[in-house]
Amino acid sequence: MLDKLEQIWKAKDLRNNILFVLAMLVIFRLVAHIPVPGVNTVALKNLFASNQILGLLNLFSGGGMQNFSLVMMGVAPYITSSIIFQLLGMIVPSIEEMQKEESGRQKINMWTRWLTVPLAAFQAYGMITLLRRGSAGILGDITPFNFFVMIVTITAGSIFLMWIGELITEKNVGNGISLLIFAGIVAVLPTAIQRIFITFDQTQLFMLIGFVVIGLITVVGVVIINEGQRNIPVQYARQVRGNRTFGGTSTHLPLRVNMAGVIPIIFAISVVLFPSMIAQFLIHAKTAWVAQAAQETINLFNDQLFYGIVYFILVFAFTYFYTEVIFHPAQVAENLQKQGGFIPGIRPGKNTSDYLSATTHKIILVGALFLGLIAVLPLVMRYFTGIQSLSVGGTSLLIVVSVVIETVKQIESQLTMREYDGL
Repeated sequence: MLDKLEQIWKAKDLRNNILFVLAMLVIFRLVAHIPVPGVNTVALKNLFASNQILGLLNLFSGGGMQNFSLVMMGVAPYITSSIIFQLLGMIVPSIEEMQKEESGRQKINMWTRWLTVPLAAFQAYGMITLLRRGSAGILGDITPFNFFVMIVTITAGSIFLMWIGELITEKNVGNGISLLIFAGIVAVLPTAIQRIFITFDQTQLFMLIGFVVIGLITVVGVVIINEGQRNIPVQYARQVRGNRTFGGTSTHLPLRVNMAGVIPIIFAISVVLFPSMIAQFLIHAKTAWVAQAAQETINLFNDQLFYGIVYFILVFAFTYFYTEVIFHPAQVAENLQKQGGFIPGIRPGKNTSDYLSATTHKIILVGALFLGLIAVLPLVMRYFTGIQSLSVGGTSLLIVVSVVIETVKQIESQLTMREYDGL
């Protein structure tokens, strides 16, 4: 590892890129502590500490939502916009064709940025309205002008983070959006650890040791699942052109256990939080049955058992759904056939597509179960340990470990490229 660090330091451009990324992350953390004017931050922190749903939202904003900061929405609007265009690629043939070309992908990226603006404004409006109606003392009497200024400020903060994320991505030292989420999660960990030590009791010693052991096992499991793949053998037919022979080689097609990454968890969180968020708006409705239904919805989703079961099922289902979005067996089979490749014992064309589809579904079963267990791990840990921290859950560990692995791989590829340049 020391040799790798020395190589990174000697490579001037790579060193400058890493320092630039670190500087951008520092700027992000500084902005995350600048609150929007007119907010009672103490009352806001107490609300987020006592509300599980808002705590999850705060986790993915890197603590910015708890501070009601300029970047309180984080990169969630940009992620939502990206997901929308990925889904449209399955429905609209013209967008699917654009995704296959470089110029088309650039145009889709531009549309994604434009869509991020109204999404950020809408989410900012929803959060401000929710805090005004449901939590007295956090936001005082806001004039329409101040309300408008808040929405514009929070929207600008999300666009600022989107810009920083794209600048980081251009440096080829990891994905910018993922690194911003990673920085937000890591920044919350010291506070959670400090809270544990402050409230430490000798009777909790074995519980904390068990908590650390489970955390280490979870990290190892995340690495194994993220790196796990099944290699499908592929044979290329030998072709003779004149006096030269081409092909005849054997290789493999890697099918990853966790193709979807953390996207299913993000999808599931959005869906599972939606009923409670709507109920928060309707809890003070003048119609009695509407207010009662909203209260019952909130009570239902506050039930840990019901919440955990729904959350697990959604993560499991979205893992299969998103894998279908990003992996197309028919297209892979077609490309293999065009290149003269085939899977031994399987006929090219539809038979290959069916074989890849069936194999993928078997592999994804393990990945879906793993993601589901990781998602509900905080609930299980809270039940057995009594620790109320959401920032050290399985989802956080999954994101942190995945981003670290991805970043390390990109840095190693940069070093390998420089070795080839030297040769």
